[in-house]
Amino acid sequence: MNDRIYVYILVMAIVTYAIRVLPLTLIRREIKNTWVRSFLFYVPYVTLSVMTFPAILTATRSIWSAAAALAAAVVMAYKGKTLIFVSLTACGVVFLMELLPGIL
Repeated sequence: MNDRIYVYILVMAIVTYAIRVLPLTLIRREIKNTWVRSFLFYVPYVTLSVMTFPAILTATRSIWSAAAALAAAVVMAYKGKTLIFVSLTACGVVFLMELLPGIL
Protein backbone atom coordinates (compact mmCIF):
# COMPACT_ATOMS: atom_id res chain seq x y z
CA MET A 1 0.00 0.00 0.00
CA ASN A 2 1.12 3.51 -0.70
CA ASP A 3 2.70 5.14 2.38
CA ARG A 4 1.83 8.61 1.13
CA ILE A 5 -1.82 8.03 1.93
CA TYR A 6 -1.11 8.76 5.59
CA VAL A 7 0.38 12.11 4.61
CA TYR A 8 -2.75 12.89 2.59
CA ILE A 9 -4.99 11.99 5.51
CA LEU A 10 -2.91 14.12 7.89
CA VAL A 11 -3.05 17.14 5.56
CA MET A 12 -6.82 16.71 5.18
CA ALA A 13 -7.25 16.54 8.95
CA ILE A 14 -5.15 19.67 9.51
CA VAL A 15 -7.00 21.66 6.85
CA THR A 16 -10.40 20.58 8.17
CA TYR A 17 -9.41 21.44 11.72
CA ALA A 18 -7.95 24.81 10.70
CA ILE A 19 -11.09 25.80 8.80
CA ARG A 20 -13.19 25.21 11.90
CA VAL A 21 -10.84 26.61 14.54
CA LEU A 22 -9.47 29.75 12.87
CA PRO A 23 -12.77 31.66 12.82
CA LEU A 24 -13.27 30.87 16.52
CA THR A 25 -9.83 32.17 17.44
CA LEU A 26 -9.63 35.17 15.12
CA ILE A 27 -13.14 36.57 15.55
CA ARG A 28 -13.82 37.07 19.24
CA ARG A 29 -16.53 39.71 19.16
CA GLU A 30 -19.95 39.86 17.56
CA ILE A 31 -20.05 40.76 13.87
CA LYS A 32 -22.00 44.00 13.54
CA ASN A 33 -21.48 44.74 9.87
CA THR A 34 -24.85 44.09 8.19
CA TRP A 35 -23.29 43.14 4.84
CA VAL A 36 -21.04 40.50 6.41
CA ARG A 37 -23.90 39.15 8.53
CA SER A 38 -26.13 38.92 5.47
CA PHE A 39 -23.34 37.20 3.52
CA LEU A 40 -22.79 34.64 6.28
CA PHE A 41 -26.54 34.04 6.57
CA TYR A 42 -26.84 32.97 2.92
CA VAL A 43 -23.67 30.83 2.71
CA PRO A 44 -25.41 27.52 3.61
CA TYR A 45 -28.17 28.08 1.04
CA VAL A 46 -25.73 28.94 -1.73
CA THR A 47 -23.53 25.97 -0.91
CA LEU A 48 -26.49 23.60 -1.01
CA SER A 49 -27.66 25.07 -4.31
CA VAL A 50 -24.24 24.79 -5.92
CA MET A 51 -23.97 21.14 -4.90
CA THR A 52 -27.55 20.25 -5.90
CA PHE A 53 -27.99 22.02 -9.25
CA PRO A 54 -25.53 19.92 -11.32
CA ALA A 55 -26.97 16.74 -9.81
CA ILE A 56 -30.47 17.77 -10.88
CA LEU A 57 -29.45 18.13 -14.51
CA THR A 58 -27.54 14.85 -14.66
CA ALA A 59 -29.88 12.62 -12.65
CA THR A 60 -32.03 11.55 -15.59
CA ARG A 61 -31.38 9.97 -18.97
CA SER A 62 -31.98 13.26 -20.76
CA ILE A 63 -31.14 16.83 -19.86
CA TRP A 64 -34.53 17.87 -21.30
CA SER A 65 -36.54 15.85 -18.80
CA ALA A 66 -34.34 17.16 -15.99
CA ALA A 67 -34.80 20.76 -17.17
CA ALA A 68 -38.57 20.30 -17.43
CA ALA A 69 -38.71 18.84 -13.92
CA LEU A 70 -36.57 21.69 -12.60
CA ALA A 71 -38.88 24.24 -14.21
CA ALA A 72 -41.97 22.51 -12.81
CA ALA A 73 -40.41 22.36 -9.34
CA VAL A 74 -39.50 26.05 -9.44
CA VAL A 75 -43.05 26.98 -10.46
CA MET A 76 -44.60 24.84 -7.71
CA ALA A 77 -42.19 26.21 -5.10
CA TYR A 78 -42.93 29.77 -6.23
CA LYS A 79 -46.63 29.09 -5.77
CA GLY A 80 -45.92 28.09 -2.17
CA LYS A 81 -46.60 24.37 -2.41
CA THR A 82 -45.18 21.96 0.15
CA LEU A 83 -41.84 20.24 -0.32
CA ILE A 84 -43.40 16.83 -0.85
CA PHE A 85 -45.75 18.23 -3.51
CA VAL A 86 -42.86 19.96 -5.30
CA SER A 87 -40.73 16.81 -5.32
CA LEU A 88 -43.62 14.59 -6.44
CA THR A 89 -44.40 17.03 -9.25
CA ALA A 90 -40.77 16.99 -10.41
CA CYS A 91 -40.69 13.18 -10.29
CA GLY A 92 -43.94 13.00 -12.24
CA VAL A 93 -42.64 15.34 -14.92
CA VAL A 94 -39.48 13.26 -15.35
CA PHE A 95 -41.54 10.07 -15.50
CA LEU A 96 -43.88 11.47 -18.17
CA MET A 97 -41.07 13.04 -20.21
CA GLU A 98 -39.09 9.81 -20.30
CA LEU A 99 -42.20 7.81 -21.27
CA LEU A 100 -42.53 9.88 -24.42
CA PRO A 101 -39.74 8.56 -26.69
CA GLY A 102 -40.56 10.87 -29.61
CA ILE A 103 -39.72 14.07 -27.73
CA LEU A 104 -36.35 12.93 -26.45
